[in-house]
Amino acid sequence: MKLVEEPILENGAKLVGYLHTPSPEMLQRANRPAVLICPGGGYVMRSDREADPPALSFAARGYQVFLLAYSVGEGARNMQPLREISAAVCLMRKKAEEWRLLPDKIAVMGHSAGGHLAASLGVFYDRPELGCPNGENKPNAMLLCYPVITSNEFAHRGSLENVSGETDPAGQAFWSLENHVTKDTPPAFLWHTYEDQDVPVENSLLFVNALRRAGVPCEFHMFQEGWHGLSICREESASDFPACAPWLDLCIAWLDRRFGWKR
Repeated sequence: MKLVEEPILENGAKLVGYLHTPSPEMLQRANRPAVLICPGGGYVMRSDREADPPALSFAARGYQVFLLAYSVGEGARNMQPLREISAAVCLMRKKAEEWRLLPDKIAVMGHSAGGHLAASLGVFYDRPELGCPNGENKPNAMLLCYPVITSNEFAHRGSLENVSGETDPAGQAFWSLENHVTKDTPPAFLWHTYEDQDVPVENSLLFVNALRRAGVPCEFHMFQEGWHGLSICREESASDFPACAPWLDLCIAWLDRRFGWKR
């Protein structure tokens, strides 16, 4: 496996890739689908346990995997993280041949606020501010793990304040993603826990309902037990919680079917 690093937009953001080395014994697997992962952290930090543990899990299933070190804190304002994830997907497609990616099989994945970022690209990819009129930044699928979605009564207010720069909920309304879903939004896989006290499950429910109304394919799993920030729910992410651990196999199976990927 090869490690690659690329700066994004020359502002400190970085794309790190874990790439399978082509083998003459497996020529049919030289080019692979890819997953771009955005760790959570309330747009104030990026969680380590939501970075390498899921990245290595998807790499082990045959995917080319990338981690996006996007801007946080005051740097998260003015659509900066959204510009970065947009540029990252464009770069992945531009370097698809070099990095052995299938350019029509790129998923964006995020946990918590990282889920908000991944879903933001899914609904805002055609915003003129991103400068991608041909849709080269549009993901082919979204994988959203206990995502921040809404600015309403169920909002994770800290995430919305950091990404919008607004303390007034009315000023955060643009970032309420359920209101921007259209028929052209990419298909999505979501999971959440009923007991999540930090980002209530209503965030996922609102997004799933919006996808359903727009006719966008999705799969959603709600687990009764479990706290916020479980990552892969295993010891390697310091969040061993077997009741929710099946989400990973369910997610990969869904993505395999979407992408026609046989391991």
